[in-house]
Amino acid sequence: MKEAVFILLCALFFFCFVSLVAGLIRPVFVLWFLDRMNRLKVLKIYGIASLVLFVIILIAEYCFR
Repeated sequence: MKEAVFILLCALFFFCFVSLVAGLIRPVFVLWFLDRMNRLKVLKIYGIASLVLFVIILIAEYCFR
């Protein structure tokens, strides 16, 4: 069960990081659901999500392993 949670966290982090990179190139790819799309919003949404997930992964690896 712990491994499944760890894999899920890694997959979510990978998705957020790829979305961050794609959004920095073209914000419309990842912010299609908003009325205004710019790179600052991409950094706010996907950058914070990537950072939070990375910290959670570090904590989970330290506690579970």
